[in-house]
Amino acid sequence: MFKNLLIVSLILVSVIIVLRTLTLSVRSDNLRPCRSSDADFIPASDTVLSRFQQALRFRTVSIEPFNYNREELKKFNNFINEAFPLLHSSSFIKHEVIGNFSRLYTVRGTNTSLTPYMLCSHLDVVPAEPSRWDVDPFGGEIRGDYIYGRGTIDDKHGVMGILEAMEFLLSKGFQPQRSFYIAFGHDEEVNGADGARVISETLYQRGVRRLEFLLDEGLTVTQGIFPGTDTPVALIGTSEKGYINVQLKVKGEVGHSSMPKKETAITVLARAISKLEGHPHPSMFGYGPELDMFQHMASKLKPLHRAVMSNLWLFSPLVSWMLSWKPETNAIVKTVTSVTMVHGGVKINVLPPEAVAMVNHRVHPAQTVKEVVDYDRRLINDDRVEVTVLDSMEPLPMSPYGDEDFGYQTIKNSIQQIWTTAAVTPGVMIGNTDTKHYTRFTENIYRFSPSFMHPNDLKRFHGDNERISIKNYEQAINFFYHVIINANEEKLLPYHKHGEEL
Repeated sequence: MFKNLLIVSLILVSVIIVLRTLTLSVRSDNLRPCRSSDADFIPASDTVLSRFQQALRFRTVSIEPFNYNREELKKFNNFINEAFPLLHSSSFIKHEVIGNFSRLYTVRGTNTSLTPYMLCSHLDVVPAEPSRWDVDPFGGEIRGDYIYGRGTIDDKHGVMGILEAMEFLLSKGFQPQRSFYIAFGHDEEVNGADGARVISETLYQRGVRRLEFLLDEGLTVTQGIFPGTDTPVALIGTSEKGYINVQLKVKGEVGHSSMPKKETAITVLARAISKLEGHPHPSMFGYGPELDMFQHMASKLKPLHRAVMSNLWLFSPLVSWMLSWKPETNAIVKTVTSVTMVHGGVKINVLPPEAVAMVNHRVHPAQTVKEVVDYDRRLINDDRVEVTVLDSMEPLPMSPYGDEDFGYQTIKNSIQQIWTTAAVTPGVMIGNTDTKHYTRFTENIYRFSPSFMHPNDLKRFHGDNERISIKNYEQAINFFYHVIINANEEKLLPYHKHGEEL
């Protein structure tokens, strides 16, 4: 009897696996691809490339909160005013400098019943060490098919891509029916306190209470990173990890090294650190968008991988375990822990009076700051170790990405018009942006950068020899063009689902 029941159960599970593998699908609209032969295609002409190169030459470096290169930001702002004359002379576009260096554009549409949206990017960049680069990091040099420079992928291609798309649209006599905002903060790399926060306050004081959606920098188009597919995968960040900076401190007794205590402050601290790194936080696979991320790319996977990803109701423990192998994928499914600084001791023959370690957590959207700190304390389980939270940010709320969610589907369709073979999926933004300052306006916050990344490109982000291909920069401009055009619709086109006629 038991044997027969087992056989029937296995057959039933097999049938479910096969059916879901063959039928699982997500919304896919009939889209017109962006082609270089189109009348509305924006080519990366010599003039367009020259403007981008010039933008990269401004050393708009942010060092820490309230410490950024004001003179270079001023020069960059002046350049933008001069380089895009139609944008800055349009009768229906208000442009202004906010917080001394950030920029806000209000593009007035003809249909005031439609809720506005917002496009965001930022003017500042992280520092660069010239001795580690093959080119001048602020030279905007073109070598072969690539443009090199700090900001090429974070995030001046976003700033200039939006501006180029707008200038092109205005040259064709475009005026939208849906109003929208363009916001460029000047200190995103150091949390946006003087930039995005002030823009947010300005809009709120003017009575803005609702945005249809917000698009900011974020995840990218990747290839060769996810197993089971050779096609590009475009990730839209629908949630953003929080962070916690924690200090661990142990006080010790000073004495001569010739008469050591059983444990020194450094020994106690080392044991605490070992516990944190040896017992990582549990996988949260399935509690954020990561489960849907794999299901949305299932149709682009090879047969075996497709069967697994289409049936995560059964295989999610296996997938979660496999994702924990690599740092890049482990960060998607867990709160991660990095011990980044350690100090202790004053002299080689003196017992240390104290030992201190700094720990950075990136908090999964399904957890809270308190839960993570409580986990640390339980794990360390030693009253001699003082655990102090220096600063923190809760994970940002998860944004919707369903078949009828206007913002997500608008961005998704715009991506697929540029990267026509890509699987577009929701994802977890493992870094941080300044979108936290705009959460009062909308729950529809999406983080996507129109950058094309191979595995060996990832180290260039905030790293050495940052670059973008000329083709990719052209794609970025046309992506923003399509976002503006697609967002100008009153609503999504009706979605015809297979099986509706049954």
